[in-house]
Amino acid sequence: MKIKEIIVNCNLLELIGDKDLDITRVSFDSRTVEPGTLFFAVKGTQVDGHDYIEKAVEKGASAIVCEKMPEKLHPNVTYIRVDNSAYVLGVGTANFYGNPSHKLKLVGVTGTNGKTTIATLLYRLFTDAGYACGLLSTIENIIDREVIPSTHTTPDPIELNELLNKMVEHQCEYAFMEVSSHSIDQNRIAGLQFAGGIFTNLTRDHLDYHKTMANYRNAKKKFFDDLPANAFALTNLDDKNGSVMLQNTKAKKLGYALKHDADFKGLILESHFDGMMMKVNDTEMFTRLVGNFNASNILAIYGAAVALGFDKDELLVEISKLKGANGRFDMIQSDCGIVGIVDYAHTPDALENVLKTINEVMKTENGTPKGSPTEREVKRRTENGKRRTENAQLSTLNSQLITVVGCGGNRDAGKRPQMAAAAVKLSDKVILTSDNPRDEDPDEIIRQMKEGIAEEALRKVLCITDRREAIRTATALAKKGDIILLAGKGHEDYQIIKGVKRHFDDKEELTKALKER
Repeated sequence: MKIKEIIVNCNLLELIGDKDLDITRVSFDSRTVEPGTLFFAVKGTQVDGHDYIEKAVEKGASAIVCEKMPEKLHPNVTYIRVDNSAYVLGVGTANFYGNPSHKLKLVGVTGTNGKTTIATLLYRLFTDAGYACGLLSTIENIIDREVIPSTHTTPDPIELNELLNKMVEHQCEYAFMEVSSHSIDQNRIAGLQFAGGIFTNLTRDHLDYHKTMANYRNAKKKFFDDLPANAFALTNLDDKNGSVMLQNTKAKKLGYALKHDADFKGLILESHFDGMMMKVNDTEMFTRLVGNFNASNILAIYGAAVALGFDKDELLVEISKLKGANGRFDMIQSDCGIVGIVDYAHTPDALENVLKTINEVMKTENGTPKGSPTEREVKRRTENGKRRTENAQLSTLNSQLITVVGCGGNRDAGKRPQMAAAAVKLSDKVILTSDNPRDEDPDEIIRQMKEGIAEEALRKVLCITDRREAIRTATALAKKGDIILLAGKGHEDYQIIKGVKRHFDDKEELTKALKER
């Protein structure tokens, strides 16, 4: 592809050289440059690509996109000066791959919590309905049904457009992706065309990057500001920032809510550990998901599917068949009568939501002696179908909730005491432990978490740095009918300690510990 075709709609300030040169590769990493490459010099959070322009030229780069012209210009290299290299990387890369997002219906999900669940369940919903779909998520990327490991919530522009292009090649009609605040702020999604956007909620997270909640909110809002008029903007009206997202969007405005009037209104009728009955607009349905936060996710899925033209008569029946995303309120029932729950909750709000849900369900699971198994049948009709579930359910009357939680290193330290405070407030016992300490001292992270705990509450707190030992201790403390929550890592199957990535899976560890009791 010629340079002039790649830089369409890129707001050039200056071009020196031949714009008809053929380009065979695009890159923003000088280590991957080869002859025929267009190299984008991007200012990152850690390094500045402008420092590597000369290295890129030495490796055969045919053209350079930059914000500041280098002092030395090579006669056989084309130099393109722009005001924002990161933005041009997104738009230029999309052009290079033939703008794949224009060839399918791409839906972005943004917010602090719920992105993975909503994107994943939308993918499953449309796939089960017979459509070829793509998924870009924190857990995994999927092209039709081929799974590709995920390294970031939202990939860099080159990987992103490569994946979208493969989806087009596999004749995918829909694609659902998580859109992180970092990716919006860093222009990773520049050049993409969205058929719709979904806002989940906004609570404290990533302030190590955004510095203020206003900056964090505005990054999310920019996604909706940039949606085209033929797209839909679906927002959670129960969140105080939900209506803010719609202020300047040109897209069709839609809302969902449990507490407020909305286009898609929900009400929880009955909640248990194996699922809940809820009303969506005027229709009752059963879902295997649990909790207010998942009821909200169900409304988002329903609203987006309606906006995309899914048959309403079949929609709730199909949604009722969906299982939750991996590592999201992932329940383990053991032979010893203890319920384990693994959840990705790694923000104060997410942790509080999960703990409140567990406590609410524990209050309703009664009617038999504590810890005894009971069989419960949930039988309800929707307008077009009937679901029946028979699950061995544990009575949790007077049972204890034991929470194992840590906080990641090299991330927003301000939320650490808040995480501990939420855990202590809503749990009977708490074990503070290591998450992904990365380059930080895990004991220091735990010390900072303890700052959020009142002196009189420390009696129910243990500090065990080794996460495996913390999980084993939780199972040793638990008795029949108790609940153990492992929070923070969810689907992750690793720990990063002093820069070394080691295999560690909460679900594996808890399952093994429960079997060994």
